Amino acid sequence: MASGSGGAAARMDPEAATELVRKGATLLLLDVPQRTLFGIDTQVDVLCWAQVQRDEDGAPGAHFVYYCSPNRHGNEFAPTVGFFLTTHPSEVIVRKWDVQEERLIKLSEEEDIRYSEAVRRFEFDDQLGPYNLDSYGDWKQLSNYLSPNVIDRLEPIGGEITIAWESSWLDRAPQSDMERRLVEQLREVKFAKNAPVPSERRGCYYTSIPASVKHKDISGGDLTALNLDKTSLLEIVLTKNYEGEEDLFLGELQFAFIAFMMGQSLEAFMQWKALVSLLLSCSEAPLHTRTNMFIKFIRTLYYQLKHGFRHTQDSKSGDMGNSLCLDEAWFSRDIFLYRLSKDFFTVVFEAPVVDGDLLSWARKLKSLLETTFGWDLEDNAVNLIDEDDEFAPVVVEMDGS
Repeated sequence: MASGSGGAAARMDPEAATELVRKGATLLLLDVPQRTLFGIDTQVDVLCWAQVQRDEDGAPGAHFVYYCSPNRHGNEFAPTVGFFLTTHPSEVIVRKWDVQEERLIKLSEEEDIRYSEAVRRFEFDDQLGPYNLDSYGDWKQLSNYLSPNVIDRLEPIGGEITIAWESSWLDRAPQSDMERRLVEQLREVKFAKNAPVPSERRGCYYTSIPASVKHKDISGGDLTALNLDKTSLLEIVLTKNYEGEEDLFLGELQFAFIAFMMGQSLEAFMQWKALVSLLLSCSEAPLHTRTNMFIKFIRTLYYQLKHGFRHTQDSKSGDMGNSLCLDEAWFSRDIFLYRLSKDFFTVVFEAPVVDGDLLSWARKLKSLLETTFGWDLEDNAVNLIDEDDEFAPVVVEMDGS
C-alpha cells in the first residue's frame, strides 16, 4: 500500500518494484495529515506503504485499512475509521484526505485515472515503501474466510466503520459488567476529539443471532435442553441466513473481529461475541453434525486470540504486557469467554469418541487461554455468570403442578 504524505521510504530494487506493481495492488493516499495514526491489516503506526502482494493463487485479496486523524497539536485523535478493501492484481486504489470531513474520500473518475496511471509509471516511488510481507501470514490467518461476498454482505453504506456512528446503538445494546467497562474505555480513549455523526445510521449489516431458542409447543424441560445445547439454533441460523454455507458464517466471524480489534467498533464486538457464544454453546454439532465446521472455528478463534492478545514488551522497563488495546477486564473470569470455553472443553475432552483434529485444536486453544489470560480451565469452581449477559444459558423454571 502507499501514502503520498510521508517521507521517502527505503529504496527498493527496480525489478522487485515492477513485479509488485504487476502482481499486487497499490493504495495511494493523498494529503494525509502528518501524525495520522494509520494501519493496514496487522500493521499499524506507519504512514508510508507500498504494493500489497496478491494471494498466491491469484484470488482477490481482502484487506482492512484504518486510521485516526490528529488535532493540530497531535495530542488528541478522532475515533478510528476503518474500511475493507478487496484488491486485484495490478489494481491501483486512490483516496484523498478531505479537510472538512476529516476522512479519506474517493476521487472523481478523471482524477482516479490520472493518479492510477502515474502510479503505474512509478512517479510516486520515492514515497512508497513495501507492505511487510513477513506479517502477511498473520493477516491470512485472520482473514482466510473473508471473501468479497462476505464483505459485500456486511459492510455499511459507504463502507466506513467507526464507533463514532454507533452512539444510538450503544444505548440499546445489552451490556455485561465487562462490556460496560469496555464502552467506557473506548469512549475515554477514542472520543477525545469530536467526529461528525451522520443523520442516518451507517452500521454494518450483521446477521441477527438469537440469544436463545423460543418455542411455545414444547415442555419447559425440552426448551431448557435446547438452550443448553444450541445445535438446533445453529442449524436454524445457518439455513436461514447463510444458505447452509459454513464458510459464510466463519467469514462474518472474521469480519466482526477485525472491525472490532482494528476498527475499534463496539457493534462489531457484540456481533463477534454473539457468534462465538452460539458456537461454544453447542454440544452435538462439534462431535457429530458439524465437526469440520468446528475444527475451522476453533482454529479461527485460536488465531484471533493469539494475534489480538499477543504479549508485548515495554522497551524501557522490560515488563511484559498483554493485548493490543484492551484493559484487564478481558483477563477476568467473569467474561463470557471463560465460562463458555470451559464448558466447551468439557464437552470435547470428556466425549467417548472425538475427531482427532478437533481434539488437537481444542487443546491448542485451551493452552493459549491458560498462558495468555492466566485462566485455570481445569478447576472445579462454579462458573460465574453475569445475570445481565443475554448469552448466558437459559433455564426454564417448572411450576409445581
